[in-house]
Amino acid sequence: MHSDPLQFTASMKIIGVNPYVLVSSPRAQKLRANWRKPMPVRIRINGMPKNAWRINMMPKGDGSFYLYLHESVRKASGTKVGDRVAVEIAFDEAYRNGPMHPMPPLFELGVKKSSAANASWNLLAPSRQKEVLRYFANLKSPEALERNILRMLGILAGENGRFMGRDWIDGK
Repeated sequence: MHSDPLQFTASMKIIGVNPYVLVSSPRAQKLRANWRKPMPVRIRINGMPKNAWRINMMPKGDGSFYLYLHESVRKASGTKVGDRVAVEIAFDEAYRNGPMHPMPPLFELGVKKSSAANASWNLLAPSRQKEVLRYFANLKSPEALERNILRMLGILAGENGRFMGRDWIDGK
């Protein structure tokens, strides 16, 4: 890891099917003060894997975070739910927030032209915006891209409908 990691021991627990370690609020504050959204970190459990694993810790709502432990990390560290583990965790300085894919020009123009679409787009969570832009980036033909952009612009402008596997009502 690049910077000195926060180190502590904790018991690995499980929520549903998701093994995790709870990172207390005071510990999370040492990584990044007042961080309330998913926190990008690099982790090792019992010193493994050799190259720290990148993951987002998920906020619990009280200042603490769930550090979900991917199967690859558990296998590398030879750990399972119920084990007491040595945790090394550091904020991921290389993390870059925001959409991975550029906004298609037709979509950008449509959002700028419609105040309702613009307002709805800006109210969407960054993760939802990222999901929409990723969807557009994966479309194969220019015709499919244009058709889906026009459909999304209509939804953002207030048309109710189903798009990307979910129901949209009033632009949300």
